[in-house]
Amino acid sequence: MLTGIPSTLGDSYQLNTTTLIRHAATVFGDVEVVYRRSDGSWGRSNYADEFKRMAQLAQGLADLGVGAGSMVGVLDWNSRRHLELYFAVPGVAATMLQLNLRLAPEDLAYVVSHSKSDWIFVDESLLQVAESLAPKLDVKGWVVMTDKPIAEIETSLTNVVSYEDLIADKSETFDWPVVDEKTAAYAGYTTGTTGRPKGVYYSHRSIYLHTMGGLAALHANFDDCVMPITPMFHVLSWGFPQNAVAAGAKIVLPGKFAAEEFGAIAQAFVEEKVTLANGAPAIFGPMLQMMKKMPQAPDLSGVRLVSGSSEPPLSMMRGFKELTGADVIHGYGATETTPLATTNWKIRPGLDLDAEEKWDLKRSQGLPIIGVELKTVDPEGNELPRDGKSMGELVMRGPWITESYFQLPDNADRFLDGWWRSGDVGTIDEHGYLKITDRLKDVIKSGGEWISSIDMENAILDNPDVSEAAVIGVPDEKWDERPVAYVVANPGAEVTRESIVETLSSRFAKWQMPDEVKVVDEMPRTSVGKLDKKRLRKDWEES
Repeated sequence: MLTGIPSTLGDSYQLNTTTLIRHAATVFGDVEVVYRRSDGSWGRSNYADEFKRMAQLAQGLADLGVGAGSMVGVLDWNSRRHLELYFAVPGVAATMLQLNLRLAPEDLAYVVSHSKSDWIFVDESLLQVAESLAPKLDVKGWVVMTDKPIAEIETSLTNVVSYEDLIADKSETFDWPVVDEKTAAYAGYTTGTTGRPKGVYYSHRSIYLHTMGGLAALHANFDDCVMPITPMFHVLSWGFPQNAVAAGAKIVLPGKFAAEEFGAIAQAFVEEKVTLANGAPAIFGPMLQMMKKMPQAPDLSGVRLVSGSSEPPLSMMRGFKELTGADVIHGYGATETTPLATTNWKIRPGLDLDAEEKWDLKRSQGLPIIGVELKTVDPEGNELPRDGKSMGELVMRGPWITESYFQLPDNADRFLDGWWRSGDVGTIDEHGYLKITDRLKDVIKSGGEWISSIDMENAILDNPDVSEAAVIGVPDEKWDERPVAYVVANPGAEVTRESIVETLSSRFAKWQMPDEVKVVDEMPRTSVGKLDKKRLRKDWEES
C-alpha cells in the first residue's frame, strides 16, 4: 500500500451506526415507524420518538453493566424493540448478537457461549426457547420484551428484567459516545449444515459502507416504504433496517412471520404501500398466489421485491411483473458478506438481448455492488476467464466481506490470499454478470462432466404440476454420480419421471436426465429455510 499527500478532510470522523439513526431522527424525525405487536395489533411511531427510546435504552443498558466490549444477545422477531436494540447496543460500543431461533438448540447454546454474551433480550413469545437454553448458559440475566407488567410473565428464567421497566423514567436525551468504526457493531453466526456455527463480527465501518452500497444498488430513498420480511435475526435482514434508517424511509416491521400470520402481513404490505421489501421465494411465491385470488390485483408498479436464499423461479418473477407490475430482484450474499454482495434489477443498457434472454439474465445473481470484488477460480486458485462458460469457485473481497472467523484460527481453507471462498460454483460473463450454477458440494459429477443441480431444479419448476424441486447427486459405480430429483406436487397434480423428463428435454441432454424422480409431501429445510440436501441424501441412502 502506497501513501501520498495527506488529505485535509474529516478522515477521523467515525463511520458508526449512531450517525445513521441520528441523521434519521434529525432530518426525517416525522417519518413513520410502523410495527406489529405480539398480539397482532399494529402500532405507529416515528424516527424522532424511536431515537428518544434508544436514548433511554442506552441508559438502561448502562444500568445492566453493558458498555464497551459487552455482548448482548437478542431473541426477537422483526419488531420495534428489535430496531431499537439495533442502534442502542452498538451505540454504547457493545456488540449485538443475532440469535437465530431456527438453529438447533445445541447450536444456539454454543453461539451464546462462544460469543460470551452477558445479557439476552427475549421477546415474550420466545420465552420457551430461552427457557430451554438457560440451563446450558452462563449469562448475567434476561430482559423480557413484553407489553405486560413483568409480574404477569410466568417463566422459569432467573434474574429477569422488563424491557419497558428498564427504559422507564430515563431521560429522552443521551450523550452518545464516539464509537471507533472498527468496533464490532453486530455478530452473526453461520448456519451451515455441517460443523459448528462460525462467528462473523461486523464492524461499524463495514455496516455503514454496506448500507451505502445497498442504498445505491436498490435505489432506496426517503420516498420509499421499506418492509424487512427476512428475519432481523438472520444476517441483519440483509441490511434493510439500516437502509430504511439511512434513507429516511418509512419502515414497516411485520413482527412474527409464520404461515398463519401471512395474511395480515400481505394485507399490511398493500395498505401501507410498501415499495421495497425482502424475502425468499418461499415467501413471495405464496404472496403472488394470494394476490391472484384477489378480486382486483394491487398495482405494485415501481415496487422492488428483493428475493434471496435461492434463485427466484422465472414463473414467480414473470407473475409479479405481469399481474402487479412489481419487480423481483435477485439478491445474493451470505453471512460472511453482511450479506448483500450482488443484485440484479435493471439490465445493463447496450446488451443485444431479446425479451426471453432478458428474463433469463434477470434470474442470475447479477452485478457486484460497488465495493465488492469477485472472481471465479479453478481448484489451484487461478482466475478463470469472464466468458460466461468457465465454471469455478466464487471468491470475494471488500470492506464488508469477512477476512476471518471469530476465535477460529484453523480456517485457512476458507480464504485465498485475502479473498473469501464462498463454496459456490459459478460463471462470470464479459459484462460482469454472476451466475451461480451450484454449491461446490452439490454439483453433480457424472462421467467426468458437471451437471448443475440448481439449473435442473429451476427447469423442473417450469412444470406446472410442481411447486418445489431439489436435485442431488447419488453414488454410481459406472458414472461416479447420477442425479436424482425430489419434487413436491401441486395439490391434485400427478408427477411422474416421464413428465419431468419431458419438461427437461429442451434444456438437458438425455444423459443428464435424473435416474429417479421421488415425489414427497414437503422438502426438508435448514434453519434459514434453504433446501437441506444433506437430509435428502440421507433419505436416499436409507431408501
